[in-house]
Amino acid sequence: MNFKEMIAKDLTAVLGEQLSYEDILNLIEKPKVSSHGDYSFPVFSLSKIQRKAPNVIAEELSKEIETKNYEQITPMGGYINFFLKKSEVSNTVLNEVVSEKNHYGDSTLGQDKNVVIDMSSPNIAKPMSMGHLRSTVIGNSLAELAAKVGYTPVKINHVGDWGTQFGKLIVAYKKWGDEAKVKENPISELLSLYVHFHEEAEKHPELDDQARAWFKKLEDGDAEAIELWTWFREESLKEFQKVYDMLGIEFDSYNGEAFYNDKMQPVIDILLEKNLLVSDDGADIVNLEKYDLNPALIRKSDGATLYITRDLAAAMYRKENYDFDESIYVVGNEQSIHFKQLKAVLKEMNYDWSDDIKHIPFGLITSNGKKLSTRKGNVILLEEVLNEAINATQNIINEKNPTLENKEEVAHQVGVGAVVFHDLKNDRLNNFDFNLDHIIQFEGETGPYVQYTRSRCESILRKANWTAPTAHEDYSLSDDESWEVVKALYSFPAKVQEAYKKYEPSVVAKYLIDLAQKFNKYYSKTKILEDNNEKEARLALVYSVSVVIKEGLRLLGIQSPDNM
Repeated sequence: MNFKEMIAKDLTAVLGEQLSYEDILNLIEKPKVSSHGDYSFPVFSLSKIQRKAPNVIAEELSKEIETKNYEQITPMGGYINFFLKKSEVSNTVLNEVVSEKNHYGDSTLGQDKNVVIDMSSPNIAKPMSMGHLRSTVIGNSLAELAAKVGYTPVKINHVGDWGTQFGKLIVAYKKWGDEAKVKENPISELLSLYVHFHEEAEKHPELDDQARAWFKKLEDGDAEAIELWTWFREESLKEFQKVYDMLGIEFDSYNGEAFYNDKMQPVIDILLEKNLLVSDDGADIVNLEKYDLNPALIRKSDGATLYITRDLAAAMYRKENYDFDESIYVVGNEQSIHFKQLKAVLKEMNYDWSDDIKHIPFGLITSNGKKLSTRKGNVILLEEVLNEAINATQNIINEKNPTLENKEEVAHQVGVGAVVFHDLKNDRLNNFDFNLDHIIQFEGETGPYVQYTRSRCESILRKANWTAPTAHEDYSLSDDESWEVVKALYSFPAKVQEAYKKYEPSVVAKYLIDLAQKFNKYYSKTKILEDNNEKEARLALVYSVSVVIKEGLRLLGIQSPDNM
């Protein structure tokens, strides 16, 4: 049931050729105040056509529209306000959710086409910090949303396991490293060495030359360089996996930068064949002046390749192996120029599918307003934050519900969920400051608040001993409080599609906050278990809210305990 389409058809029937069906559909909006109806149509665009004042047009038109589908149609200024039939709509919506359950909101928009999602991508030999959270959870949510609307997502963790930072790390390890210390606590010790290198390089710039030389050795297959690189990589992946396990996130591929070492020469060969490579002071570049971009540096004067060289190889490999409909890169806003260059070079290579590559940027997480930096040692470790959130949640549970079963499991789901929800409720491009004390609260616009709302629904259903029937029932409701909840439930499928089309998980997170608030208002004013002819419908409403919250949270990569 699509109410906007129904209204557009009814308006088209009386307006004839004055406005097209599509124009009418695009003009229909939802009033901010519920007393102004469920939908409204602004008539201002008809003023020039009919040469009448908008309020007159609204008055006349509202009398011509067929009323059988509405409780009432009322003019107000330059608007026609449509009030839907509460009983009929609630009956239809609740039956849909009850019968479709977690499949409510599914669609075939993607037609099973592949969407490749480049996400997370931490650098080897550095710990996963809060700075990695955004790419990881935004990418994961986009994958869940893609599947929900009918795409086949392919999640790729393009780990940073190549590049000049390994030259720096090798130099640091050989100068100041202690094998026993690294073996005992690999990530923190390697991070310490990395930070120490940058401190020393500011005083001794020649260290950067040594680092470049060691990276060149690594590219050329030097045995010592390869041995150290392999060790650093294996230890790092073990540490990363702990965090991914805590977040409940899996990947389809861990092919990082190093995977493309033997796939870069074909890229260079194609660039040469198409006369796109230009020599500049011994280095090879692709001129991108016509795109108003700086040249793309493909190969340094010493023959070493760069990040963009590997990204070109990766893009071609992914197109060949996954035949993607879209290839999206969930990478910070600061990399926007890089991806513009990547697309431009592929375009110059005559690959039309370069238009299907999309950079999904995001803002920064700050601490006390300051940017986090691994180089300077100003880093908040993600694993530590997740553990702190779990422990803090456990303390709240011990205080509020000490007899709760599976306390540890619930604390994990709520604590981790709080961190993820706080990230995803923020508009993707916005920066935000991280404050653990605020995000684990069970009140306010938080993950625990949404999870607790669903837990309340489940508690009501247990008390009523209610299970969803398999056949169609009469779930007609007409009171104002239930109507607000029903309208929110109805909008869920559209919100899912909007979130994917905009690559914006915050659409779902904000929707869940709104749904939870509307339900809690309904709960505070309604005796749900009162024995009368609407009891089954009220319980179906409670069940539907539980289903949609659980599914909405799943789309954000968050679990939802039945009991808190």
